[in-house]
Amino acid sequence: MNQRAWQISEAPFNPSKLHHAETIYSIGNGYMGVRATFEEGYAGELASTLIHGIFDQGVGELVPELVSLPNPLCLTISIDGEAFSMTSGKILGYSMTLDLQKALLTRSVLWQNDKGQIVTLNFERFASLNREHLLVQHISVRPLNSACKVTICASLDGSVTNEGVHHWKMLVVPDNLPSDHIGLHGITQQSGYGVAVVSSLHSSIGGNSVPGNADPIHPARTFTANLAREQQLVITRLTAIHTTRDNADPVTTANRTLDEAESTGYDSLFSEHCAEWKKYWYNSDIQIEGDELAQKALRFTTYHVLIAAPRHDEHVSIGAKTLSGPGYKGHVFWDTELFILPLLSVTQPKLARNLLMYRYHTLQGARNKAKEAGYEGAMYPWEATDTGEETTPRWTNPLPDGSRIRIWTGDNEQHISTDISYAIMLYWGWTGDAEFFVNYGAEIVLDTAVFWGSRAEYNTEKGRYELSQQIGPDEYHENVNNSVFTNSVVRWHLQTALDLLDWLKKSYPEQAATLTINLKLTTDRLEKWRDIIARMYIPRDEMRGVLEQFDGFFQLEPLNLDYWTPKIKNIDAIIGHEEIQKVGVIKQADVVMLMALLPDAVGDDAARLRNWKLYYPLADHGSSLSPSTHAWVAARLGQMDDAYDMFSHAATIDLEDNKGNVRDGIHAAAAGGLWEAAVFGFAGLRLDGDEFVLDPHLPDDWKSVQFRIFFRGKQRSIRLTAER
Repeated sequence: MNQRAWQISEAPFNPSKLHHAETIYSIGNGYMGVRATFEEGYAGELASTLIHGIFDQGVGELVPELVSLPNPLCLTISIDGEAFSMTSGKILGYSMTLDLQKALLTRSVLWQNDKGQIVTLNFERFASLNREHLLVQHISVRPLNSACKVTICASLDGSVTNEGVHHWKMLVVPDNLPSDHIGLHGITQQSGYGVAVVSSLHSSIGGNSVPGNADPIHPARTFTANLAREQQLVITRLTAIHTTRDNADPVTTANRTLDEAESTGYDSLFSEHCAEWKKYWYNSDIQIEGDELAQKALRFTTYHVLIAAPRHDEHVSIGAKTLSGPGYKGHVFWDTELFILPLLSVTQPKLARNLLMYRYHTLQGARNKAKEAGYEGAMYPWEATDTGEETTPRWTNPLPDGSRIRIWTGDNEQHISTDISYAIMLYWGWTGDAEFFVNYGAEIVLDTAVFWGSRAEYNTEKGRYELSQQIGPDEYHENVNNSVFTNSVVRWHLQTALDLLDWLKKSYPEQAATLTINLKLTTDRLEKWRDIIARMYIPRDEMRGVLEQFDGFFQLEPLNLDYWTPKIKNIDAIIGHEEIQKVGVIKQADVVMLMALLPDAVGDDAARLRNWKLYYPLADHGSSLSPSTHAWVAARLGQMDDAYDMFSHAATIDLEDNKGNVRDGIHAAAAGGLWEAAVFGFAGLRLDGDEFVLDPHLPDDWKSVQFRIFFRGKQRSIRLTAER
């Protein structure tokens, strides 16, 4: 087995890329996400440990955000009184590797202090996949040229903030800690969540272990030992994290988690962790022959989806930056349903179900939003947190000149309600999970259809239904009329709702009757849906045989993106928010997104190709989720040079930081989208009625591609080979 295709590595040490490395080398297990800051700590680092669902709205802040917990990684190592640091002494050797297969982060350093003492230091850490509340660190120190005294101080840093925003109403050392544990117990300011972070320290040899200091928000424990030349000291640090989302007494539970882990021992903890990861990779790995870069990129992006997906909690979802950084404050967008859920629906259906159940549990928030806006049914928020209420800020932070920009997405990017319904239907199509669909999914699809039925506007003069003041996937153009994407998916949504209601009446009449009454699915309402479907306006240029992205799009000023290359910012940031509204450049796949999701809505192959040739050159790819969608559609259309170019772009967004903002966290949609490009695009996998079909268009260098899928409860292995 080629281990390089399972690893990402850094060597030599590059202090200018600390924030990039902190993100891409993150570890996690679907409960917690831990950025790859170094144990010894450095000025300017962005230390962050995030737990699904722990949101809080800080004092003076407009919206809630995921709370950065006390840093559980802090550990200083002193050699004969001199603290190890990669910015002092001499680094004689360095490497850092994330083993994707084992979800293990390793850092090795050959270091010489100012007194001439040379030591090797090895750091390992993993977030246990088998015990989701457990974080494990394994550190070894070996003096090479003479004996030395080693002092190790393990601490918790309770001073961590969300980039300056404090979230703790209370943060104290608990009273009920065993003498060999250190811990902090906090309660968030606004949301009132209780959080416990508790650690223990264990040594491979005898030594002196004592409490480190009396600082109330930096509890510590110190271990000291004298080492002979080439004698190795191994320290195992275990940290348990529990919250009141888990149970009422997180401190007691954290102590119990540590006791159980300590009795198990490091070797067994790591073995069971690896065994659990083996199961997940068996289902989700894609094996490519002939393209090592694509192979590694797909494993890297799949890894980041898997470490973010909640395994035992159906009341949380995956934010746009996973649990790897502060971007978008941990909020949940359409990224989850259209870019992450397909991968999970096809390869990890239990995890996909959890994410869809989050939308069911937050359905009341969607109903509240629809009512507040003057509509019926359920209108999901553009940005969501733990409550299900809309949490999109209405204004940007002040710009350098003091001005602010109105954020309209929370009001008018309404297609998310259909995006969620699309994800439900995709999950239902692949899994056949009738229990979920009948008891939960159908209600979402139907109640969001009720919203659209009340939202569609009838133009009496033209005898058609329209949708005004919309934001489609192309967010460069706000508050447009008759977005092709939105109008088309709404038409699909209403037809789907009618079809599933008919199916329920035949197959589950009691549930159909209950939903009909509870959602007020009257005969008049259903007739209106049929009328909207029949008379929904879809802008198009009949002469050219192409769709017009929205009313007036073809009258916008042309702008040749080739003339603006290379650029390090999105085009809207360069020419300005107001100016971008006037030009015919689009942020991301819009009509092309429609071709990916509902190809028949665009027309036959010839029509799709005409639209591709029109819209592909206009895409700025200002959103990280755009390249993968373009790769998917290009592969389906046989435009293989464009497909692989876009695939390569998507593959390097995080690994090479080609958008310059990976410090804020992993681009979750780009990660899931790369899988879509490979499986739905290059392999051509899709549903066709009650079957799945394949229509492969493999890149030139791909000799074969192999993966597994679940279809209606049965796993299938697929291997495609190139005939050239």
